[in-house]
Amino acid sequence: MIVMIASHNQGKIKEFKEMFKNTDIEVKSLLDYPDVEEVEETGTTFEENARLKAETIANELQVIALADDSGLVVPSLNGEPGVYSARYSGEPKDDQRNNQKLLTEMASFEGEDRQAYFQSVLVLAYPNNESLVVEGKAQGYILKELSGDDGFGYDPLFYYPEKDQTFAEMPLAEKNKISHRAKAMQELNKKIDTWMKELDIYENDDIK
Repeated sequence: MIVMIASHNQGKIKEFKEMFKNTDIEVKSLLDYPDVEEVEETGTTFEENARLKAETIANELQVIALADDSGLVVPSLNGEPGVYSARYSGEPKDDQRNNQKLLTEMASFEGEDRQAYFQSVLVLAYPNNESLVVEGKAQGYILKELSGDDGFGYDPLFYYPEKDQTFAEMPLAEKNKISHRAKAMQELNKKIDTWMKELDIYENDDIK
């Protein structure tokens, strides 16, 4: 069975491929379809944006589409950068610039005021059917300087206390066990078979 990742984000796609590697699911993405444009994220919540991406691509390509909308939430910054995480410092998207803006905005914060969490909402969609929605969170703190060379986005600043590492210091396989996206995937895995069987998706030869 093929699942289309409704994204051009190489970091996210790499994580999803790793998560699905021991399943019967073949992962494709919008990188395999260069003529398909990225869906504009006009929602005000992670779920709204994930729905927009998954449902639009599902209908456009007539496939099962999986979209993630995720971001970093800092309560001390009134929830910023939130749904604007990828564009926090403006267009074009730039991880380094986003991280620098976050450090500047949090320069005066200490201790518990540096708490933050990553949130991921996954939406699995198929044309003319109700979408499956799940979510996951990872709690941590924002460091005062970048640490680690792996990952993407805010990973070099996001310290995960349980592992005493930032997400960027962890091997991908390790991050994929405890990240917000991993936790959302765990929820998805619990529900995906029931969702598909209820929709009789397995009977559609186009997506087997």
